[in-house]
Amino acid sequence: MTQSFEHNDLLRERIKQNLAHFDVRSAAHEGKVAAVALTIVESGLGAGLSGMPQYPTWQTSAALLLTRRSTRLSDHAGQWALPGGRIDAGETPEQAALREMEEEVALTVPASNIMGRLDDFITRSGYRITPVVVWVEGSEIATPNPDEVASIHRIPINEFLREDAPFLSDNADLETSDGLSYEQRNAPVTSDRPVLRMPVGDSWIAAPTACFLYQFAEVCVRGHDTRVSHFDQPRFAWK
Repeated sequence: MTQSFEHNDLLRERIKQNLAHFDVRSAAHEGKVAAVALTIVESGLGAGLSGMPQYPTWQTSAALLLTRRSTRLSDHAGQWALPGGRIDAGETPEQAALREMEEEVALTVPASNIMGRLDDFITRSGYRITPVVVWVEGSEIATPNPDEVASIHRIPINEFLREDAPFLSDNADLETSDGLSYEQRNAPVTSDRPVLRMPVGDSWIAAPTACFLYQFAEVCVRGHDTRVSHFDQPRFAWK
């Protein structure tokens, strides 16, 4: 059975120490730049996903905050995401991550709650994304901005430590409408890099978001030096 982690000072110190010993790799990139927040929260009433429990009372186990993007967005509509977006001129990745958290899910967090970074990831769509690890105190309530976010999900950290995680494939032609099923076309596109997905309940999350979740589990929780920049995305996430 996978270990459960309480959202407490012990976990915060564990993550802090693991990040302090991790040699972050930044990627040189002249294109578009963005930042995402790996937001550590309490599990609350559950993830709201098939195959995962819901609770009648507030749970204090640790979770990561994920969103489903609004279907009205022009880019990556309906896909899984972490709070985040483009880095504005003059901003650091940390400043952008905190700003996007406030804009997308109405969480205002002080800069002192930033714990560190994980490795940059270059996406198929030409972005360099910098993941920033952020600790959120207590039972803060996240509220979706309907212009950008369709739903918010608190996914327990132990879900990313499942024995079947991650899913790896050389088939980049994975299609999904609900995150649960996929089909291979008559002429599937193969990749020379492993395509990474992370299982969540009865569903799964695709790279690049899945890469950040996997590296968070490996580095922040397990204390490993796992790298993810070599993984590929399913084709539906390329645009």
